[in-house]
Formats: sequence, structure tokens, C-alpha cells
Amino acid sequence: MAKSNIRSVFFCNECGYESSKWVGQCPACKAWNTMVEEKVDTKRNSRPSGIRRSEGDSAPVTVSEISLDDDNRICIGIGELDRVLGGGIVSGSLTLVGGDPGIGKSTLLLQVCKNLSDKGIEVLYISGEESLRQIKLRAVRIGQMNEHLKLLCETNLENIVDQVKRSGAKVVVIDSIQTMYSDALDAAAGSVSQVREATAMLMKMAKERNVSVFIVGHVTKEGTVAGPRVLEHMVDTVLYFEGDRHASYRILRGVKNRFGSTNEMGVFEMKNEGLIEVPNPSEYMLSGRPVGASGAVVSCAIEGTRPILIEIQALVSRTNFGFPRRQSAGSDTNRLNLLMAVLEKRLDMKIGDFDAYVNIAGGLKISEPAIDLAVVLAVVSSFRNKAVDDSVIAFGEIGLSGEVRAVSNAAIRVAEAKKLGFSKCILPAASLESAREIKGIELLGVKSIVDALELI
Repeated sequence: MAKSNIRSVFFCNECGYESSKWVGQCPACKAWNTMVEEKVDTKRNSRPSGIRRSEGDSAPVTVSEISLDDDNRICIGIGELDRVLGGGIVSGSLTLVGGDPGIGKSTLLLQVCKNLSDKGIEVLYISGEESLRQIKLRAVRIGQMNEHLKLLCETNLENIVDQVKRSGAKVVVIDSIQTMYSDALDAAAGSVSQVREATAMLMKMAKERNVSVFIVGHVTKEGTVAGPRVLEHMVDTVLYFEGDRHASYRILRGVKNRFGSTNEMGVFEMKNEGLIEVPNPSEYMLSGRPVGASGAVVSCAIEGTRPILIEIQALVSRTNFGFPRRQSAGSDTNRLNLLMAVLEKRLDMKIGDFDAYVNIAGGLKISEPAIDLAVVLAVVSSFRNKAVDDSVIAFGEIGLSGEVRAVSNAAIRVAEAKKLGFSKCILPAASLESAREIKGIELLGVKSIVDALELI
């Protein structure tokens, strides 16, 4: 009796770890109940996909023999996206765009295709989820398309690679990777093995033919479909869309980028004609700010090379239970607990029986400690029910001794505050010298939170 080549393997939906048997906790990423069973043909998959130039042209070369003449970046024309990518699209790169369903991934990539086709670059948009009529309905909202943009509805990877070779496209968009499948595997489309094989084939095509490929990856709440985390180690760049899909703004972050910084952030606003750039996110985030309200202080955070003014809101109220709540939206809750302990110890504030809630208006998520001073001032303002002057901005890191420590890029933060019309800036005394060259705004250097509270 012939021995079957089909065997069962288990893949982790979170990280792609492969196991011969089911386990409750993934040994790689330590996630629980993420292992799924799939059937694999060991004979057909004995040779994994990889980058190979040709059967007889695989020899080592020196660095000096490698030419970079054709490694120019392609400027998209969307400033926010170009910044996150590091200056544009790199030829032969593989970029993953992830995010929740309905966040705007397909809309943004269709706008990218339109801008590139307007420059005469051959672009191929491949969809496995929508029909050609559905794509055209979305394209009509974005603008007029030309003959350099080709649309294709296909899910078979072998056919896709063949069509890319025939079309001569320089930029290819795959929407989405979960719908693609290869004939070399018996697993269903969207499974971990199919997603990994599809990404490997697209990577091989991108490197061999010097084609820039964008792939869309969905993230579902149920976790039944292999998410973009399986692909992050395979692609060159990982971009994530953030924000509530019911709100108008979208935030694009670079999680991984082999050709640029991963600290950059792009801000977009969703409108009828598509995603529109927000060139001044500080003004956008501060729109609708209450005047004369207690518990509200403006601070400045740095995202990559961009300063963003944000409003820190705090609400302190007496607790109805024996254990007070400490809750934060947009910042680290553990950091809030630390700052509350500093206030109790260094200022002798009796806030042990008060709930404290901190929110960063606009839905941004800020992790840097430069907003500590603004958080403390907002909490004290709400506790004493006294408003902070609307013309004041504050930033600085707070230590456990109550000292205000220096932060990076102080001059850039002060310049952004001046541009938005603020007249006073409370900053660490150690950072005062680097920002003195900026005129038109009063700089107030402080060494401790006691000094900062005396100023307001």
C-alpha cells in the first residue's frame, strides 16, 4: 500500500510557528489557543520558495560589483505616505499594509496607483475581493484614471505572476493576501501555509523582476484568519493603519522599514474623495479644545521627526469604593500610577481616595515620557478645579524624586508651540538653553514639579 504524502501540521495564527502536534500555548510567541490544523503535502512542498536568479547564475559577488544606479526611490506624491516610507517607494520592495477592515487600506492604495499612473508608471492593481465594477465605483470617487493603470480580478498566484510579467508593471498591489492561493498547496486560501507561500512567491517576483509590491493584510477580531503578524518577518516594510473607522481621521505608522525610519507617522482624513493629507496635525488635534476648563493642558510629542501638539485631559473625582481607579486612554496606565504616587509623596496631595482618568484628545497613542509634566499639571488642575491658562504649553519627563528631566528636540517642540499661537512654554530647565534661540514665546524652565505648579 502506497504511503500517503499528506500529513497534518499545526500553525500558530499569531506568529506562524509550526508544530507536529497541537499545543495549548505557542512555544514561540506564548499565545494561547492559536494553533490551527492544516493538511500539507510533504512531497509537493519539499522545495521551499526562495529568491533565486536562475539555475546557473548563483555565484557570490563583492559589494563593489553591485550597482545602485537603478535603486532610485519613486515619489508617490502623497507627502504623508512618502514620509512614512522614508522618501518614496524602493524598487523591488515588498510592503505590507495592515489594519482593521474598513479602515481605508484599499482606498489609500488605489490613490497610490492613480498618482503613479499619472506619472506614466505602469501599475497593476489585483483584487481578490472586489469585482472590476466595484473597483471602478471607488475609483470614480478618487479621480480620473488613465491607461497606465490596469485592473485585474484574480486569486491564483501562478496566473498573477504570469500577468505581471506580461504587463511589464513596475508597481503591483495585491488586495488582499488572505484571498490568494497557490496550486502547490492543498490548504484553503487564507490559511497560514497559503499566506506564507503566497508572500514568498511575491517576494521572489519582486526581487527578481525589480517590481515594487504592496500587499494588504486584514486583521480580524476573531483571529481565525492568519493575520499580518505571520508576514512581518518576510516583507521589507510594514505599515499599519490606526484609528476608529467611524471617525474621520486615520493614522499611518511604519512598524518595520528596511529602507527608512520606523518612528514616522502620517495623518489622513477620510472624505468622500478618499484619504486627504493632514499637513498640520497639531492644529487638527487641538480643534474644538475647551476654553477655561480645568484638567486640560496642551503638550508636545515627537513622532519621528514631526512635533505634534496634543491636549491632555484629566478628571479627578472622589471614589465610591475603597480602591481608587487609575485609567488612561492614549498613554500608559502604569505611567499614570507612577505619576500619581509622585504627587502623593512629593507634594503631599491626599488623592489616595480619588479616581483619576487621563485622556489624550483625538485618539492618539503616545508612549514617550515627555508628556509627564502635562499629565501632572492636568491632574492637579482637575483636583483643585482650577483651569490652566490656555496660552500655556508644557512638556518634560518626571522622575520619582519629582524632578523634571530634559527631553530631546526641545527647540522643535517650542517652535511648533509658537507656530500654533502659544505665548508661554513650561519646559525642563536642562533643555532651556537649546531653545533660547526661538523668539516670540516666553520660556519658563523648571527643575521640579513644585516649580511648575508655582508658575501656574
